[in-house]
Amino acid sequence: MFAFVDRLSELFGRVAAWLFFVIGGMIVFEVVARYVFLSPTIWAEELSRFAQIWATYLAAAYVLKNRHLIRIDIAARKLGPRFRIVSELLTLGVIIAFCAVAIVYGTEIMVDSIVQGRATPTMLSVPMWLTEIAIPLGAALLMIQAIAEAIRLYHTDRRRHGETTS
Repeated sequence: MFAFVDRLSELFGRVAAWLFFVIGGMIVFEVVARYVFLSPTIWAEELSRFAQIWATYLAAAYVLKNRHLIRIDIAARKLGPRFRIVSELLTLGVIIAFCAVAIVYGTEIMVDSIVQGRATPTMLSVPMWLTEIAIPLGAALLMIQAIAEAIRLYHTDRRRHGETTS
């Protein structure tokens, strides 16, 4: 199970990286079109913003998996490995709780957008749910990775202290 979750996070981390690359290309294209050819596009700003939302939410699980979240570990270094493990488990619990809330409310907002037919107030008039769905999906991926990390950390701590699993 851990290998599947890790592969899923890696896959969506790569997708997010490519999305950030595409965003850069869209922005460069827009700058050249606007300032060199004096012909701005109607799509570059909006699509790059949408891609950024998707990339950010898809990358969250990858960032957690690779331990690249911002953290302050002065206390953990001074108080030892047991404190570090307990604080990491508590942190993962907060992430899991946040993800649960984001999944529930993100899904409600997305469904409401579908029912009401909301779209962006731009020339493209893209349905809002296409970006709003990134929130519950990204939160679900992050939650799954956080649960896997918590289980992994808990079992590592038990083995370190000589406890066996039954």
